[in-house]
Amino acid sequence: MSTSRPYLVRGLYEWLVDHSMTPYIAVDATLQDVMVPSQHVHDGQIVLNISMSAVHDLLISNDAVSFSARFGGVPQQVYIPILAVMAIYAKENGQGMVFGQEPDLPDPEDDDFSADSIGEGANKAPAKESASKRPALRVVK
Repeated sequence: MSTSRPYLVRGLYEWLVDHSMTPYIAVDATLQDVMVPSQHVHDGQIVLNISMSAVHDLLISNDAVSFSARFGGVPQQVYIPILAVMAIYAKENGQGMVFGQEPDLPDPEDDDFSADSIGEGANKAPAKESASKRPALRVVK
């Protein structure tokens, strides 16, 4: 399966715009193929306003976020691979989503793929213990 990130970014963008919020994205500017104005990058990151009034030709595809915008009055083309998007949120109240690192999962069509190979080396509980434990839900008020 492909990453869910572009679907979440598109959905949250629409949700923010529908509620008259200003959508901002935080970008990891250190990743390969990121094209952003380097003079505005701080600590390897940049935060960009992607509202309709701030950008032109915004496209949030499954591969990247791209648009043109003015930075200091100078028009620039911006290209951000979707995995470089670290968060999307509203400027006004901070509501949105922060994305974590996505694991490199094996190809499901790979012959060596098995459920046991995912998370190999992680803290695994013994099979006997995990079979006896039942999931529990609790009400949080």
